[in-house]
Order: sequence, then C-alpha cells, then structure tokens
Amino acid sequence: MQIKTGSLAAVSVSVGLSIHMKKTKVLKFETKNTNPVTLDSESLDDVESYTYLEGIIDEKGGSDARVKARIVKARAAFIQLKNIWNSKQLLTTIKFRILNTNVKKVLRYEAETWRTTTTIIKHVQVLINSCLRRILNIHLPDNISNSLLWERTNQLPAEEEIKKRRLKWMRHTFCKSSNCTTKKALAWSREGKPKRRRPKKTLRRETEVDMKRMNISWKELEMIA
Repeated sequence: MQIKTGSLAAVSVSVGLSIHMKKTKVLKFETKNTNPVTLDSESLDDVESYTYLEGIIDEKGGSDARVKARIVKARAAFIQLKNIWNSKQLLTTIKFRILNTNVKKVLRYEAETWRTTTTIIKHVQVLINSCLRRILNIHLPDNISNSLLWERTNQLPAEEEIKKRRLKWMRHTFCKSSNCTTKKALAWSREGKPKRRRPKKTLRRETEVDMKRMNISWKELEMIA
C-alpha cells in the first residue's frame, strides 16, 4: 500500500496535481501490518469507515451503514414534501408517482450493491410502508395487510425491487470491457484458505442464489447482456 501511494503521488505531481492530505484516509482490512501509510513523510489517518460518492465504506462492506444513511435521507425528503401529501387537489396516483421519483429514488441509491439481509430489507420496507400509509391516510386503529397495501398502491416489495435493480445493473456491467474494474470485481474470488466459520452473505453469493432460482448461470447471464 505504501508503494502504491508513493507511485500515485509521483504520477500526480508529474501532471501538475497533488494529493489532499486531509481528504486521504486509510482503511485496513484483515491485515497484521500496523505500519502507518505515509505521504511526504506525514502519516495518513487510519479510519474504520469513510464516505465515497455518498456511499459509506467500512470493514463490513458498508451495506448496513449505507442503508441507515439512505433511510435518514429518504425520510427527510418525504417530510419536506408534506404539503403534497396533505393536498386535496392532487390525485393519489400523482402522489405515488412523486413518492417514487423524489423519495424512493433517494432511498434506493446504490441499492443494487446492498446485501439484502433480513434486517436491511425490514428497515427499508418499514419506511416505504409508513410512507404509503401516510399518503392513503391509514392510521391506527385501521388495519390493512402489507400485501393489500402494495396491491392498492401498485408497489412491489422492497426485496423484489432491489433484486430487479441488481440484475439490471449486472447486465449493464457485463456489457463493459474485460478490463473494467467493476466487471472484474463480480468474478473476483478471495485467495488463500478461508477461515472455518459461517460464510458471510456477500453480494456475489446473493446474486448466485438469485440466479439459481431463475436457473441461469454466469455465462448465460453474460450472453443475455
């Protein structure tokens, strides 16, 4: 890492650029090397997480933290549009279209790269359901099942929406050149012997489960793309 950082700094200087020390962080993952990474004889900050393009990256991959951040932003976007939800002039169908474009779009940013664990799906679905009930003015003690709520509002379950976005993103990725980093990452497998423990639920493993349900292999998916 130190060699790569030094090489990056040298190339940057050759084209008239410089690396911003305060904006450059180091996140170490499963390494025994505790030596600090330096730049111009100054040590870069070691962090447990950082934000890149509105996405949170941490040692666990960042899905849980990213989803929490998206939920907060989506809830804020929904509250800002309360005048629209309270309006009696707008049709309910128009309100749902605004919800999809102005709230759910904020919520599902980078959703194709999320790990769809039970906890993540639950948190996302709870927010969406509360928004739908608010628009329809469904409050306690009124009782309506989630399936009926989705049917009345023409909405898909959050897990199904995320899986569709993921498949669409993968097809788009497979269309890229073989040198594309994103395409390489999909086929990447960790070197060495894994530790004896329950395998983590990674994006690749979840994708393989989805493909198995659809009876599609990696090669077939690449050909479809």
